[in-house]
Amino acid sequence: MNPRLVAHVDMDAFYAAVEQHDNPQLNGRAVIVGGPSRRGVVCAASYEARRFGVHSAMPTYEAQRRCPDGVYLPVRMSRYREISSVVFDCFREFTPCIEGLSLDEAFLDLSDSLQAHDPLMLGRRIKQRIRARTGLAASVGLGPNKLVAKIACERSKPDGLLYIPLERVRENLDPLPVTALWGIGPRSGAQLQQTGIRTLRDLRLAPEQLVQALFGNQSRFFQLLASGHDERAVGGNGRERSVSHETTFERDLTDLQTLTHELRPLTEGLCTNLRRHDLQPNTLVLKLRTADFRRHTRQRRFTPPDNSFAVLWPLAKTLLSDWLRENPGRALRLIGVGARDFATIDQLALFEDGLTRNHRLDATADAVRERFGEHALRHGMP
Repeated sequence: MNPRLVAHVDMDAFYAAVEQHDNPQLNGRAVIVGGPSRRGVVCAASYEARRFGVHSAMPTYEAQRRCPDGVYLPVRMSRYREISSVVFDCFREFTPCIEGLSLDEAFLDLSDSLQAHDPLMLGRRIKQRIRARTGLAASVGLGPNKLVAKIACERSKPDGLLYIPLERVRENLDPLPVTALWGIGPRSGAQLQQTGIRTLRDLRLAPEQLVQALFGNQSRFFQLLASGHDERAVGGNGRERSVSHETTFERDLTDLQTLTHELRPLTEGLCTNLRRHDLQPNTLVLKLRTADFRRHTRQRRFTPPDNSFAVLWPLAKTLLSDWLRENPGRALRLIGVGARDFATIDQLALFEDGLTRNHRLDATADAVRERFGEHALRHGMP
């Protein structure tokens, strides 16, 4: 069996780095990308801003308290997607086996190149190619599987490169905290510490009965991860696993009519984006954040896969009205709509019967917006 080589590539402070690249006057300054008002949420923070304790998902008002002299910029998602497309084109120069995790992060299976090239040389070439094409820095972690590659990438940031070969996996993983593993967050980590399990070595050597009591039927999985074993394949075709549009309100909202009015253009934008990237989802996701910053999601799976407004909008409205009925009086500060579980070409062939009237209308609307702007045309109210 041929040895595996997996790379985890993560663009450094991606949104903020794009802003600094496009406007060199921002270089060296604390740049925070996110909601344009104090009620917004930080989407990305440059490393200069992180020195003040600013990080993604932090409320904007808290970021402004910690870093009052920072440069606060609105999200330019179309620009980030444009750069992301160039980055993924760079990935395809090295391998067709890509698993995109987000616009700025992916796993690459480089096993076929391992015999002809040194792992560190491959990593350097990936970084150099991205830098040459975009002017941006990327961190690259390399290892025998996805887990080790991701850990190597995290340890190399920013603008780093780290290779952990198979024979050195245990010495690199053993001292790490248990929260280094997927699925173990700060709360779970604190609970594990109470049982004496603080590091991956502790978890690797823990009695089977204790691990079973803590993780149930996932005990074997987590103990294997702690040992550095990860047989999960690098999957996907390089497409995003999810696409979403969202907005944060200037004031908390509670009534269905106003929230529906806010949700409608988000759904239109989502549909347009899906069609632009030729994505056909099987699942629609409603994203909500209440006034206490708690996140809520609702989702609805449907077949056949579709990206038309006529199909997705009724689903989005239903998910929203159902949640409001289940949570009467709850105030919302953010709403979003997303799609995932994209169909493969083979799946699409099963449902292909030419363009329906809805798809022809959507295609016409896309062409109008492309020429005259995204607000030039809206679907009529039902």
